Amino acid sequence: MPDFSAELSDEAIDEIRNKFQTKTVRATSSELEEILYKPIPVLDHGFVRVIDYMGTDAAVVQAARVSYGAGTKKIQEDRGLINYLMRRQHTTPFEMCELKLHIKMPIFVARQWVRHRTASLNEYSARYSVMSKEFYIPEISQLAKQSETNKQGKSTEELDKNHADEIIGIFQQSCTDAYKKYSHLLDDLSLTRELSRTILPLCIYTEMYWKIDLYNLMHFLKLRADSHAQYEIRCYADVIMEILKKWVPITYEAFVNYQKEATSLSKKGIELLKRMIKGDRVTADESGLSKSEWLEFSSTFGE
Repeated sequence: MPDFSAELSDEAIDEIRNKFQTKTVRATSSELEEILYKPIPVLDHGFVRVIDYMGTDAAVVQAARVSYGAGTKKIQEDRGLINYLMRRQHTTPFEMCELKLHIKMPIFVARQWVRHRTASLNEYSARYSVMSKEFYIPEISQLAKQSETNKQGKSTEELDKNHADEIIGIFQQSCTDAYKKYSHLLDDLSLTRELSRTILPLCIYTEMYWKIDLYNLMHFLKLRADSHAQYEIRCYADVIMEILKKWVPITYEAFVNYQKEATSLSKKGIELLKRMIKGDRVTADESGLSKSEWLEFSSTFGE
């Protein structure tokens, strides 16, 4: 396999693509083949790159039918079957497809990423190699005060512009100072890499190879491409959503319809919706729902 780095030119990538391009009898995605090996920029220094994949929509329906060949059914029948599988949460046929990505991200994003333990990954080792001098500096538009009600979220209140400028300056100076001291520990004091790295901030960039099956990828995207996810990891999830669309367009369509943009209801929620359909006017106090569930219910159904 070729050795990739973010600094590869377009010409170098094309040379690699031509070198490793061979005829195959397996199902391929023409749209995904077009972006294979090419880094897609994310944030200020990050990227997502498709390294390899196995299977297409055809592999999902083939597994579900336990039959042979991509051309045994019409495309409309394939779409109906995939919709059925997604709607009824028959998940194993989606596990027949896999995707391998090369991702460059800030370490704090990587720590959120590895919470999804259904993938295989290998991360850049700062014990073995020297970290690059690349740090994530947020845009001013992403700075906000801490929410008083959501302990892992931000409020809608905007920061004073002078404060915002000061915050960006603190980020930049802190990163510069940390990397200068990191280099001093390595080069001048000959401290081991494994200890020198510990003074670096969480916004420094790392890289990983990440391989996951289609079912668990969709679970990842349902959580991380959601509006409630942290902005930085959501930027990566949005890029991967586009990759999913190119790779398995029928599955993507079903996923958006039945999972990502769908909602689930509790038993009480279903009973409440039935009452509303009959014309009953129900208040939060009368609903029998918790405060948070009522807010979700009313925002979804417009009460």
